[in-house]
Amino acid sequence: MHHPGPPRFVQVGESVELAPRSPDPAATFTWNILDRPDGSQVTIEDSPVVHLTPDTPGTYRAELNAPDGTHVQTVRAFPDPRREARFSVSTEDVDGDVDHVESATVIGKFNDFTMGIHQAERNGDEWNIDVELPPGDHEAIFTFGEEFDPFATTTTVVEGPGRPRLHLDGREEDDKVVVTATTESAPDSDNPAVEFYFDDRDALGNDDVTIDGKELRVPTGSLPESARVHAVPVAERHGIADTLLIQSEETGAVSFDRPADAPEWLRNATLYEIFVREFAGETVDTTFEEIERRVPYLESLGVDAVWLTPVLESPTRHGYHITDFFDTATDLGSRREFESLVERLHAAGIKVLFDLVINHTSRDHPNFQLHRAGVTEYADHYERIPAEQDMTGVDWAGDDAPGHYFSWKMIPNVNYDSLAVRAWMLDVLDEWAPLVDGFRCDVAWGVSHGFWKEARERLKSEDSDFLLLDETVPRDADFRENEFDFHYDTDLYYTLREIGNNEAPATAIFDALAASQRHGYPDDAIHMRYVENHDEDRYATECEEGTLRPAAAATFTLPGVPMIYYGQERGVPEDRGTMRWHDGDAKLTTFHRRLVELRNELSALRSPTVDPIAYETSETDGERVVAYERTDGDTRLAVVLNFGADPTTVTLDPAVDSEDLLSGTDIGNGNGIQVHDAAILKLR
Repeated sequence: MHHPGPPRFVQVGESVELAPRSPDPAATFTWNILDRPDGSQVTIEDSPVVHLTPDTPGTYRAELNAPDGTHVQTVRAFPDPRREARFSVSTEDVDGDVDHVESATVIGKFNDFTMGIHQAERNGDEWNIDVELPPGDHEAIFTFGEEFDPFATTTTVVEGPGRPRLHLDGREEDDKVVVTATTESAPDSDNPAVEFYFDDRDALGNDDVTIDGKELRVPTGSLPESARVHAVPVAERHGIADTLLIQSEETGAVSFDRPADAPEWLRNATLYEIFVREFAGETVDTTFEEIERRVPYLESLGVDAVWLTPVLESPTRHGYHITDFFDTATDLGSRREFESLVERLHAAGIKVLFDLVINHTSRDHPNFQLHRAGVTEYADHYERIPAEQDMTGVDWAGDDAPGHYFSWKMIPNVNYDSLAVRAWMLDVLDEWAPLVDGFRCDVAWGVSHGFWKEARERLKSEDSDFLLLDETVPRDADFRENEFDFHYDTDLYYTLREIGNNEAPATAIFDALAASQRHGYPDDAIHMRYVENHDEDRYATECEEGTLRPAAAATFTLPGVPMIYYGQERGVPEDRGTMRWHDGDAKLTTFHRRLVELRNELSALRSPTVDPIAYETSETDGERVVAYERTDGDTRLAVVLNFGADPTTVTLDPAVDSEDLLSGTDIGNGNGIQVHDAAILKLR
């Protein structure tokens, strides 16, 4: 079916991509505008994939004429919350010689980290640029050279409310189905109203229902076999939509499903990332077979899922420059050997996440070579930008250049406005999804929301337990809206780095957790808590000595799903260094094993809520300590983290048992408890 999918919710000035699903590149697809708000001048181009940019708040309806019929796409546009804000850096902020530099390229989330779009001109010893930004904290990178040498990073804050949230539930009541929206206000914001919308793919509409505030009712006899109800919270800003699927059986039974929710297995899982080509050790080349031989180690850690960095053909050791999406890398082994590794991991009860890289290809991919060489069939396969916007210094063939992010000139962006590209990447999903348990999606923020919504429905229709993890840096709650199950938590990541360098108090952890609400993530969203990954310096290398243990303990004792990056538990000092097998830190490994074990044993550590605990310390570095309660309603636990260089005596209110469940020792000293780095204790 070519229907473009569920209603879309955007703000005025925000472009929304509309595209047919399951596209045949040889077929004809045309769009036209059916309805638009009074005063709107919006048009859409004559193309199979179109970009609608609302210019007035209200509801837009676009019609797709496709080989299988005519379909309607609804787009609701809310007022634009953006306001002018300034990014600024001075010569003192730049680590390098910029005495004679007049302009800097500025990139950030506001321009998708794309070079050449925004330039800041020098004014005395400063470079300033004004851009339109929504309320919140924003970061920008000023680069004074193509390869970010030198560069400076700066932040700005736009005052204003966060995004409201809601959760849909359904029930039967007499001869009706009732859908209830439970709303949560954004911090310092008004109580949100609720708008309900129906999926244009289903035979359910406004004439079939009654709406009273935050409840929708529909007579059971009016229900089609399947109907999707969407709702969006609206206050000063709109939040992300939630969806409820209502299914009516011939027997009269009615069932409810929440298609945006994550697989249940994820909530109790521990994830382990393997940078594949460094996992086997110093003298052995890593292959699928060699990783398979080391599965007993993963079993001993107790992890539930393994994320493998890319395993497809690539000229690089990291694997993110892919030259063949349909075959495994020659140096790692054959497809059959990869399947054997997956089977062995499954036999150990460990799920496998495949690193899906579909925002770009290697510059050496044949499709890109044919594209730049003017082969007609590949003309639309990659993004093209004006030559004057290009910052790479490459003498590209032709009078334009390929689109790319940052300074990633070796990995050009594919063009999702091309039906051929969409079909190509859907084939990639179909190729690997049957073998694995989920995808970690590289540069997820670079691929269109419409494509991810299609991918989710396509993958989940075959296996509802299939997992989708987004790489959105910085995090973006819009990718939770019927797209991803599991989200990078960059707020906690950066906060733990600041705490580890004594640049923030340990209690800043609570601010990082609260950021999820400000962004608009619903309470049941699941976040990946981590201290390092393959793109970042090692925590122990970048932060003060002794702070890795409390930071790692935070990821295991706060709500969310912890991720261990290979070697984190062995003391590997380089971000992509060789795994330390014979000379690793045995005590640190034991510490991580115990964190996994306790999280598995104690459901309180997996509960969705966390509450600060009042404490006192006898030392002067009390700001380097944080304490919080974790409970499942039966068991109450106190977690105490000490990021200070020395052990500290802590007294808690309420009182706790003195036995530390983490170390298995009594840490009472007569004046309280003595915490070296982390402790988990039962509250009395």
